[in-house]
Amino acid sequence: MSPTSDAAAGGFRHFHDQLALLKQRLLHMSQRAEALVELSVESLLARDTAKAEAVIAGDGEVDRLENEIEQLAIALLALQQPMARDLRFIIGAIKVSSDLERVGDHAVNIAQGTLRLAENTMLEAGPEIEDMARRARRMLADSLDAFLRGDGALGREVCKADDQVDAINRSLFRVLLTHMMEQPRTITPSIELLLVGRNLERVADLATNIGEDAVYLAEGKQIKHHAEDRARTA
Repeated sequence: MSPTSDAAAGGFRHFHDQLALLKQRLLHMSQRAEALVELSVESLLARDTAKAEAVIAGDGEVDRLENEIEQLAIALLALQQPMARDLRFIIGAIKVSSDLERVGDHAVNIAQGTLRLAENTMLEAGPEIEDMARRARRMLADSLDAFLRGDGALGREVCKADDQVDAINRSLFRVLLTHMMEQPRTITPSIELLLVGRNLERVADLATNIGEDAVYLAEGKQIKHHAEDRARTA
């Protein structure tokens, strides 16, 4: 093999090693973001301020991972000039890491709500919040799995699951509105719980974004904002 061929082979191996590292860092970031959401909800349900503080402190790692992923992706784009599916994956990885960073922010918002509610036992979080949290975490895990494996079908399933989270959030709103109307003293904790619901809904929305990116990676089809439906009727 000529020196030129050796160099080309070495460059190819280096590219795929870096691509594998990018996937590994994305997976780690997703796991950390998902864990923060879980811990934030645990802190809320138990009014556990120590867990809430741990969520707030842990968000810094998610932020650092976003920066690391972005720098790695940019280096791959600049130095390797990837094509086709690899190019879509690398660009998608930057978008996904941004969505995961925002998931961490929503976990922090929930933890901050725990701190505000720590001394208020007038109103407990209902089953809707636990259900929303469970579904949102599942969506997050599935969306990242779909993106890393290029599984368009799983990405579409994640997008469909968002409707269920939205429905539960509407149910939560109705329950809390009833509390506020019947017992004005519950207005403050009810508002805090409404904000928790809103943050969990946004986590599900961000998982949906990642699911849509998985579809684009797998199929080259853009389904954001019903773009696929518009293309069929054009």
